[in-house]
Amino acid sequence: MKLELSLYAKDLKNVAGAFKGTSDPYAVVTQLSTNDSSPAKVLGKTEVIKNTLSPEWIKVFFLDYELGTPVKIAISLFDEVRKGDNKSMGAAMFDVGALLGARGCTKAKRVKGGGTLFAHVRKSVGQGVLRLKMQGVKLKNTEGFLRKSDPFYELYRKIDSAGAATWDNVYRSNVVMDDLSPNWKEASLELSVLCGGDKDLPIMVKVFDHESKGDHVVMGQFETTVNDLVAKSSGSIELKKAGSRTGTIQVIKAEVSGSEEAIQQQDEFSRHAAPPPGVPTFADYASGGCELNVVVAIDFTGSNGDPRIPGNLHYMGDGKNDYEKAISAIVPILEKYDSDKKVPCLGFGAKYDGEVRHAFQIGDSEELDGTRGVLEAYRSVFRSQLIMSGPTVFVEVMQTAAARAQSRLEAAQAQGKQSYTILLILTDGAVSDVAATKACLEEINETPLSVVIVGVGSADFSSMQFLDDSQSLGERDIAQFVEFNRHCRNPADLSAATLQEIPKQLVGFFQKRGIAPSDEEAIGEDEIVIEPEEEIDLSLDLSNDQEIVVSGGGSASGGW
Repeated sequence: MKLELSLYAKDLKNVAGAFKGTSDPYAVVTQLSTNDSSPAKVLGKTEVIKNTLSPEWIKVFFLDYELGTPVKIAISLFDEVRKGDNKSMGAAMFDVGALLGARGCTKAKRVKGGGTLFAHVRKSVGQGVLRLKMQGVKLKNTEGFLRKSDPFYELYRKIDSAGAATWDNVYRSNVVMDDLSPNWKEASLELSVLCGGDKDLPIMVKVFDHESKGDHVVMGQFETTVNDLVAKSSGSIELKKAGSRTGTIQVIKAEVSGSEEAIQQQDEFSRHAAPPPGVPTFADYASGGCELNVVVAIDFTGSNGDPRIPGNLHYMGDGKNDYEKAISAIVPILEKYDSDKKVPCLGFGAKYDGEVRHAFQIGDSEELDGTRGVLEAYRSVFRSQLIMSGPTVFVEVMQTAAARAQSRLEAAQAQGKQSYTILLILTDGAVSDVAATKACLEEINETPLSVVIVGVGSADFSSMQFLDDSQSLGERDIAQFVEFNRHCRNPADLSAATLQEIPKQLVGFFQKRGIAPSDEEAIGEDEIVIEPEEEIDLSLDLSNDQEIVVSGGGSASGGW
């Protein structure tokens, strides 16, 4: 899925120096490396905002994101110095998955040195470009006697968030000095940013008189749409302020290219990879606040071996065993979409009081505190009266997770919200009763649940292929099997393989029931939790302003 990233900051530290006024901040966005095959790369830089410590940048950055594949970005802030080296104003790092799962798809970070940086993501919708060239004609002067205004214009997109409609600044033109009939440069505007692909979406055009201190004066405004601008190409539009005419804007050129044409020219792969325009995606449900809940189920059958002996799958040594590695790679990604980050954890295939149990609680409480709580509870099991046994049965943990998933959805819907659950089963061997497992998958298919099974160890898992082929005609495919050893190079490789089907399964569940995504929640700045600053290992070469490159560091890949 393609996302759009926008940025603004508050109360940055002034690094301009004594008697040199206020800093002119800009931001450089770098996508950090999360695996060995993709080096860090600079995505671009924002425009420079003059004389302010609370910049609101207009530049939007495009990001590709898939659930399970970590995407981390570093935002480096600089003060532009015209004669000399640009000065650092701090930096912050954001996880794109965490942004998408946050309330309002917005998070904030403390900036080392002072200030707060805010980041927001939204789904990128629409294809094509509007090429727009406009000219002002006889604008009303706001400068007074013997001086003329320095006009520039801004474009604002109307955003309908839950409970409110706002205008989002998406473009700023060049400034034309001392001219009441300014001829602005031609702009190339992505329709995804300008109007979300909706050419009839309201757009506000505001013309300002530029002031060096940043307190620009409104000269007039008008509301329009992309289709209206195209229709008025070579025509004119009245500029008004407080109901009075303040000049004319001549639309010299307004042409759209690459919209319908781009869709028609998509190859077969693209048509299957992306949903048709208008069909909701995982990003729509996530940004609308749909919570992802995870239930973990762990295999304690005897075939895992004695946990006290090195080399066995449950061995409790100084490092993580493969069960712990799988938990550490997958659960944190799903936690980002869960507001309370509470994780139920079940065990199966062990004896308690002489009886084999196929769904027993792990830990002291029904819900554990995130990944750390799951790992601690897992290790504590071997201090209990558990006797590892068999056979390998998934049915009870699947039924338990399905009941919980349905209950969570009903509770969420009662509050006008949405919920979906992922059952993560970790096992060392093939399921004992294939027919019973297939029947259970059919039974729970109508619940808001996906089942992901990770095979740990070197057993022959070929018989587990039925899980990927278990979809009956007309039913959702809710099960996936992944072998740990095939994706054990790093956590990112495992999580990507494990979670790749979840978005399609989630969307399929809600769409089958006619449940549309909720609107993105509108939240106030005071509701955004500001997270602490963190160290970022990244160096940038700013010597060539046209091509900023990574000169050192840039890795955010975590090992096991």
